[in-house]
Amino acid sequence: MTLIGNTRHAAADITLGALLEKLREAAAMPLVFEYDGNEVRPGYHVTEVKAGQFSALDCGANAEAWSEIFVQLWDVDDGDRTHMTAGKFSAIVRKVCEHVALDGSAKLTFEVSDGIKPMQLYCADEPVERGDAIFIHLSPRPSSCKPRDRWLANEGKLSQSSCCGPSTASSCCS
Repeated sequence: MTLIGNTRHAAADITLGALLEKLREAAAMPLVFEYDGNEVRPGYHVTEVKAGQFSALDCGANAEAWSEIFVQLWDVDDGDRTHMTAGKFSAIVRKVCEHVALDGSAKLTFEVSDGIKPMQLYCADEPVERGDAIFIHLSPRPSSCKPRDRWLANEGKLSQSSCCGPSTASSCCS
């Protein structure tokens, strides 16, 4: 994560294709997701994998279009189960691919809930091996200003207060 202004941004969201490639190397190892300072419980389920195509206008009136894949995790206890393996997670995604077109290069978002609290959106860090398991840290997915983000990537500096005004007021929204 990097800090830009007062907003945290992922250095680069991992794509589904990159995640599956990393997990292939550790298929037999337990897969543990971490979020909000906790590990998912061993009985967690992948309850849904869905693909979306989005079209929008950002705050600078720029047309935006992107693909996004959502993986929904239900963080529950389920008897005396253990964390699913990286291979089982990958097999679930491959099964979805038989019915739904998943773009491996699409933005990847995790939706996580314990069935009581509302779902929260997270982005994933690269998987890391710790001990005898593979861990994936999930960070809350913050909102952002796409014109400001593009401007920062190109120019490096910008006052947060000037990024969303009319294009004549700021160079980031033109």
